[in-house]
Amino acid sequence: MRTILQCVAVCWLIVLAGCATQQAGKKDRKFQYVETDTGWWLIHDMNRPAPAVITPGTNSTSSSAGKAPSDAIVLFDGTDLSGWTSRDGSPAKWIIRDGYMESVKRSGPVKTEGEFGSCQLHVEFETPSPAKGSGQGRGNSGVFLMANYEIQILDSYDNITYPDGQCGALYGRAVPLVNACRKPGEWQSYDIIFHRPLFEGKKVIRKATFTVFHNGVLIHDHVVLQGGTGWRGKHAISDYEPHKDKLPVMLQDHGNPVRFRNIWIRELAD
Repeated sequence: MRTILQCVAVCWLIVLAGCATQQAGKKDRKFQYVETDTGWWLIHDMNRPAPAVITPGTNSTSSSAGKAPSDAIVLFDGTDLSGWTSRDGSPAKWIIRDGYMESVKRSGPVKTEGEFGSCQLHVEFETPSPAKGSGQGRGNSGVFLMANYEIQILDSYDNITYPDGQCGALYGRAVPLVNACRKPGEWQSYDIIFHRPLFEGKKVIRKATFTVFHNGVLIHDHVVLQGGTGWRGKHAISDYEPHKDKLPVMLQDHGNPVRFRNIWIRELAD
């Protein structure tokens, strides 16, 4: 009889322990929420808005340009200069040939008719081969975000110049993490994540930032641009000056026949 009672007691203890574990499990169960641009959402909430579905772009090869993502705005597809003008708004004077455009000496820069702020920008370029000149006189051009903020293009393959003016530099401001240049005559690419500066009156309240990949290699990692990139003399650079929320993308004519292809942009929220 005593043995039976002991067994019953043990069984009850097991049952009570199980109930206590279940209750503790319920107390430890958490329901967490996160605040997002679309409101507050439960973690792993199936009702949370899903991102849009797009078709990714394709990679370029040495002989042919790739395709832009389906949600990108194609700025240059290699066929003509529609959508581009000279700085003064007159027709662009650059050359179109074999799927690329080429800068023409003393013709001036070209800019998009469309205007953009914060963005993801893809640009492919090729510096002249055979290489001619040295330093800043060799394969020089530039990509200007909002027609103001320059990422330098230069033939920096076995070509020495000041580091904040070599290929991939935020001109006069930031030196790239590495020199990722290909040889002259080989197609190269920039993939740029840019967030524009914000102004209140004449004061900048948020500086621009750049993340840049050169030929797939990270060369600027969320770099805060401390001011403008305009030439102000041998050892001077421009400061921020208030401007519109959106401005054109501009490509520089620096006297060297640099080629461009496969240019597209995706607008980003500020």
